[in-house]
Amino acid sequence: MLTRIKVATILLVLSVMTGMAQTDSMTITDRLDSMANAQLMIGVDSDYADVAMQPQSLHKKIKTKFIEGNAGFMALVALALVLGLAFCIERIIYLSLSHINTNKLMEDIDRLVSEGNVEGAKELCRNTRGPVASICYQGLMRINEDIDEIERSIASYGSVQSANLEKGCSWITLFIAIAPSLGFLGTVIGMVMAFDQIQMAGDLNATVVAAGMKVALITTIFGIIVALILQVFYNYILSRIENLVSQMEESAITLLDITVKFKSEKIKRQ
Repeated sequence: MLTRIKVATILLVLSVMTGMAQTDSMTITDRLDSMANAQLMIGVDSDYADVAMQPQSLHKKIKTKFIEGNAGFMALVALALVLGLAFCIERIIYLSLSHINTNKLMEDIDRLVSEGNVEGAKELCRNTRGPVASICYQGLMRINEDIDEIERSIASYGSVQSANLEKGCSWITLFIAIAPSLGFLGTVIGMVMAFDQIQMAGDLNATVVAAGMKVALITTIFGIIVALILQVFYNYILSRIENLVSQMEESAITLLDITVKFKSEKIKRQ
């Protein structure tokens, strides 16, 4: 009987120890699983953090700021930029096509006129693009008239060509002035909207004030940026126009000298 009790006691102890071991092993396994899941979540969070911390491209930043601003006024500022750039590109192309090798043209005209081939000089000017060739053609058309008449004709036609060079520049200056004005108007309206939100909230909340002021100031920033871009193009266009006008004046003086020499040689032949 005593032996059976001992055997039963030993079996009971072994079963209890086995259960405790299984419980401990399950606890360790659960802990390991929990640690693995925690590390996985940390890795995912770090990945999201890395993605969030990656710098946005300039295109995305501009797009984001454009959406944050007042849509109506931002669209008007963007329209001013597009139209202003269209006029700038048109003027740059026109001025680039008007530029020629003036020295070579005047040398060819001098050679042809010295040879007595005035019609050949006229044909050369007709086939050459640009205001310089047009002025020379007008002078050669009156080469047999008095020198004062030739000079007045060249001066008058030079004024016409200068006006053609400056055509469209007034629109560029208009958009330079309009862009920041639209930005300031958007800022004022945005501030009014911000004060309306404060009034509706019934409390001077810094978050509401900051959000409204941010939207208001973005339109001003974009308006100033558009004006600066157009101003750079406008100054470049003015420099090209001044260069062409200078070439026209020098060519007019050279053409008058060629005409005087032609008349002197014509008188000598007679």
